[in-house]
Amino acid sequence: MTDQIISYLGSEADYLLNHTSTTIPKETITSPSPAYLDEVFAQSDRSNQVMRSMQSLLGTGRLANTGYVSILPVDQGIEHSAGASFAKNPAYFDPENIVKLAIEGGCNGVASTFGVLAMTSRKYAHKIPHIVKINHNELLTYPNQFDQVPFGSVHEAWNLGAAGIGATIYFGSQNATRQLQEISEAFEEAHELGMFTILWTYLRNPEFKQGGTDYHTAADLTSQANHLGVTIEADIIKQKLPTTNGGYKALNMEGSSYGKTDDRIYTELTSDHPIDLARYQVANCYMGKIGLINSGGASGNNDFADATRTAVINKRAGGMGLISGRKAFQRPMDEGVKLLNTIQDVYLNKDITLA
Repeated sequence: MTDQIISYLGSEADYLLNHTSTTIPKETITSPSPAYLDEVFAQSDRSNQVMRSMQSLLGTGRLANTGYVSILPVDQGIEHSAGASFAKNPAYFDPENIVKLAIEGGCNGVASTFGVLAMTSRKYAHKIPHIVKINHNELLTYPNQFDQVPFGSVHEAWNLGAAGIGATIYFGSQNATRQLQEISEAFEEAHELGMFTILWTYLRNPEFKQGGTDYHTAADLTSQANHLGVTIEADIIKQKLPTTNGGYKALNMEGSSYGKTDDRIYTELTSDHPIDLARYQVANCYMGKIGLINSGGASGNNDFADATRTAVINKRAGGMGLISGRKAFQRPMDEGVKLLNTIQDVYLNKDITLA
């Protein structure tokens, strides 16, 4: 174990690095490996072209051919506003710097908007896999609304040389059913054109905040969102790291009726340990047969420590990697490269194993 990883984990080092999961056994999890595509996707209905695109992702960057991925996502210029995203580092108003950061940072791929990747495609699409985020929520409408809508076509993404597409569904929102239908059709078309698919399976509903607790990152609710995502043939699931549990219970208090759950989710399949909560997310991705990547979260005062912690939890739970944007691009490029490399070092460290 490297001293740097232990240092970043601080007082949680033993808690996270030496945890043994007694909920869902590690032997039942399909964890990332160099043989992942041959052992999992070769048995599925994914075409040779999709397999080739997936291999381009898994075979690029510092994590090449390990089964793990490190992806740089920069769609916040739409999702949060360009000013709010790039004021800390205006260099990233220029799309080329986004792609350069992904390459210099040793990433497997770069995920961004149609506009960003179209502006860079002839120069870089053959050097690092481009992943076009095809739908977004924009915050210029007044009052602000929250609805993921298509910003372009799947064929347009294929035309610019993308290896894959990404999309978000706001599960739990009033528009979730329409988004589910739109993205199901988009994923079918992407697979027909030979591209892989990544689904941001995010929750959004004001009622998911109950009694002072935000259940948008509850293990039980996010895991069901994951399970809906793999059902529409997402090849990779992106989800926020779980920070709590009991979302179904909270939403069924005071005589309300929401969804269906089972107490064994809380007594047998999870514990309060963050690795066990993330393991339940992995289990809902077909026991790891579809890779789970967790998001890096917002930039703050302890980005290197926070990113290391998230990577350790994801890897030991059975996840496939991290997709970290703001922590990397909201700082000078050399520091962004260092942060991405810090994340990748966790996945390259053979002493950090399944819990």
